[in-house]
Amino acid sequence: MASQSFDLRTDPLDLSARLLSAQEIVPRARIVARFLVDRFLGAAVNVYILQSFADVEVWLPKASLGEVSVQEGSVPAETGTLGELKAQQKPLIFSGKELLRENYAHLDIRRTLLSLAYLPLIKNGALIGAIEILSFDQEISAGQLRSLNPVAEVAAAALAAALVYENERHDALTSISRLTQFYDLEKVFASTLEMDELLPIIGSKFREVMECEAINLWLLMPDESLKLMFQAGFDGTTPTESTQKPGEGIPGDVSDNGEAILIEGEDDPRLIKRNEGITEGRVISLLVVPLMDKESLVGVVEAVNKEDNTPFDDDDLFALTSVAGTASSALHNAGLLIAERKVEILETLVTVSHEITSTLNLERMLQTIVNAPQAVIPYERAAIALEQRGRFKLSAVTGVTQVNADAPDIAPLNEILQWAALAGEVVHVRQNGEEIDAPREETRAKFRQYFQVTGMRCFYAMPLSDDTGRVGVLGLESSDPDFLGSAHLEILQVLAAQATVALRNAQMYKEVPFISLLEPVLERKRKFMAMEKHRRRAIVGISAAAVIFLAICPLPMRVDGDAVVAPVHRAQVQPEFEGVVGKVFVHEGESVKRGQVLAEMDAWNYRSALAEAEAKYQTALLQMNRSLAANDGSEAGIQRVQADFWKAEVDRSRELLDKAQLRSPIDGVVATPHVENFAGRRLQYGDSFAEVVDASSAVVDVGIDDTEASLLKNASKAVVKLNSYPMRTFRGTVVVVSPKGQQEGESRVFFARVLVPNKDGAIRTGMEGQGKVSVGWHAAGYVLFRRPFLWLYSKVWYWLGW
Repeated sequence: MASQSFDLRTDPLDLSARLLSAQEIVPRARIVARFLVDRFLGAAVNVYILQSFADVEVWLPKASLGEVSVQEGSVPAETGTLGELKAQQKPLIFSGKELLRENYAHLDIRRTLLSLAYLPLIKNGALIGAIEILSFDQEISAGQLRSLNPVAEVAAAALAAALVYENERHDALTSISRLTQFYDLEKVFASTLEMDELLPIIGSKFREVMECEAINLWLLMPDESLKLMFQAGFDGTTPTESTQKPGEGIPGDVSDNGEAILIEGEDDPRLIKRNEGITEGRVISLLVVPLMDKESLVGVVEAVNKEDNTPFDDDDLFALTSVAGTASSALHNAGLLIAERKVEILETLVTVSHEITSTLNLERMLQTIVNAPQAVIPYERAAIALEQRGRFKLSAVTGVTQVNADAPDIAPLNEILQWAALAGEVVHVRQNGEEIDAPREETRAKFRQYFQVTGMRCFYAMPLSDDTGRVGVLGLESSDPDFLGSAHLEILQVLAAQATVALRNAQMYKEVPFISLLEPVLERKRKFMAMEKHRRRAIVGISAAAVIFLAICPLPMRVDGDAVVAPVHRAQVQPEFEGVVGKVFVHEGESVKRGQVLAEMDAWNYRSALAEAEAKYQTALLQMNRSLAANDGSEAGIQRVQADFWKAEVDRSRELLDKAQLRSPIDGVVATPHVENFAGRRLQYGDSFAEVVDASSAVVDVGIDDTEASLLKNASKAVVKLNSYPMRTFRGTVVVVSPKGQQEGESRVFFARVLVPNKDGAIRTGMEGQGKVSVGWHAAGYVLFRRPFLWLYSKVWYWLGW
C-alpha cells in the first residue's frame, strides 16, 4: 500500500486543530477518518463508539470513508475482530489472507482485503471507541500502526469530549421537553372541570410524560379507601374499579403514609405478591406517588413499566411527582364542582319538597313532581300513575298538561308503567348496545320492543306507597342508559317518600271538594236575607238589568295572542349534481326574478360531453349524406340511426349543462348571508346553495290559546301590532287555522295565520308583536264571562265526572 510518512510533531496538532472546529461526535469522527484516509491512500477507515443500551454493549459506527460500509446500525461488542479488540484493548493488525470472512461479517466490501488494523480509543483507562483501517493495496506494518498512537490519543480525547457535550445537550433538551410538557399539562388539566372528562385526560398525559405501559388513577373515597377510577393502558395486575384500603396493596400503603414509592425490579417482595397468578401484564417496575392538594390527600397515581423495558429511576420519580401536583389541583377543582352540584341538587330537592307540600291541588302537585326534578336529574321523560279503585291511571307526564293515555307517543309509556306498577318493586332496566340487563327473558323481550319504539335506553320505576297502601308509581326514562348515578338514586328515594305523603293528602282532600265551595255561598245568602226589603228589591232590579244586558246586548269579540312574522313563501336553491360553485351573481338582500341565474357550477365535463356529442352528431350527418350521395341506402340508414342517437345525446348534454346554472324558483329576495362566499365551494347533491324569500306579503302567526281556538275561522279580519313599528297597525285576513296545537310555556296554542300585505317590505321574517282576530258579535255576557264560565264548567265536570 502506498502511504505517506507522518511528522508526529505536527500531524496530531493539525488533527487537533481540525477537531476543535466541530463539537458533535459524527463530525469529529469524520474528521478523524478523513485524516487517516488522506495518509493511507487506497485504504478505507471506519470510526466506532462503544456504548451500552439496557446493559448490552454495542459498537456504533459514526463515520465511514472509502470503499467500505457497515451493514448494521450497530455491531455487538463481542463480535469478530471488534470483539477481539474489546478484549485486548491494544492496537491490532490482521492479515486478510488469514482472516475468515465471518470475523469481519459486519463489513460490506467489494475488494480483496490485505490488512485489517484497529486502533483502540481509550480515555481515562476506559475503552470508548475504535478506529478500523482496511487496506486493499498493501499490508499495514506494525511500525505504521504504532506511529498512529498519538492520533488515537487525540481522537479519543476529542470523541470523549463530544460524548459529554451531546449527553449534556440531550439532558438539556430533555429538561426543556419536560418543562414544555408541564406547561402543556397545566393548560390541558385546566380545560375542564368535569371529572369524567378530566380523568382520561390526566391518565393519557401522565402516560405520555412517563412513557410507560399503564397509568392507574386512584381517588380517595369518603370511607378513606382508594378506588381505581381510570386506567390508561393495560395493567394485568389491577382490574378497573378495584378498591384498596391501607395494608391491602401498594397504593393503599401510599395513601396511608403519603410517601412516594420507587420499585426498580420485579424481585421486590411487594411486586412478587402483586404478580401472583398473573401471566400477561406483569409489573416489573413501578412508581407510586400520592396526589396531594396542599395537606389533603386526593388520591394516588401509579406508573407501571417503562415502554423501553428499563426500570424507573429517580428522575422518573421526580417527573411524576411534579406532574402529580398539577393533577392534584385539577382533581380538587373537579371535586369542588361535584360538591357544588350536590348542593344544587339538595337545594332543588328542598324547592320541590316545598312546592309539593305547600298545596293540596293535585294537578299542580303532579306537574311539579314530573317536571321540577329535571333540573338536577337528567331524565327525558317522567310519568306518574295513581291508583284509583284498584287500578292505575296515568295522571301526569313531563311536558304534557292534558294526559291522553291513548295518544301514540303516550300509549307505550302507559302500558309499561302499568306493568311496573303491578311488579310492586323498583324496576331498573338498561340497554347498552344490544344487551338488556334484566334478569328474566320476558322482561328483556318486553323492554327490547319498548326501547325500539320509543328510542329510550333506560327505564326506572319505583312504587309510591305508605302504611295505608299503594298511592301510585313514578317512572323516569332517558335515551342515555347511564343517566342515573348513585346521587340521583338517593334523591329519588327522598323525593318518592315526600311525594307519597303529599299525594295521599291531596287525594283525601279531593274527596270532599264542595265543603270549601258551599260555606261562602250560604254565608252570603244569610247576609242578603238580613237586608231591608226595598234594598233587596233594588239589588234584584239591578241584577235583572245586568242579566238582560249581558244576555241581549251584543259586543264585538276578539281573541288575541303573541304574533310572529313568517315568510309566505321561501324556496331553497339546490344543485342537481355534485360539483364546485364557479361563479356567484347575486348578494344577500338582492331582489331576483323567477328563473334568474344566481350562480353557475363548474361543468367542464358536461361542456366537453356536449362538444363531443355535437361533433359525433355532425359526423354522423355527414356520413349519412355521403352514403345517400353514393346511393348506399343501407349505410345511410345506419348513419341515420347514429345521427338520431347523437342528436339525443346532444339534447341530453345541453340539458345537463343547463342544470349547472342555479336559478331562482320564485320571485323574491336572496336571504342567505354572504352567499357570494360560496364561489369555489363544493356542494353535494341536496346541499342548499341559497334561500329565496317572497317578501311581497307576509304571514303573521298569531298564537291563540286552545280554549279559544274553536272561535277561529278562515277569512276572519285581524289586526297586528309589531314591536318594530309601535305606531303602525297592520291589517289582514286569516287564511289558515293550524289543525295542530303547539306547546307554549304551560299552555297549548293554535295559530291563526294572518295574511298581511307587505308592498313596502317593512315586515320582515322574525318580527314579533301582538295580534287580535275578530270572531264576530256575541252577547255581552258571552264576551265578558266566557273564560270564567269555561273554567268553572271544567272544574264541575272534573268533580262530577259525567
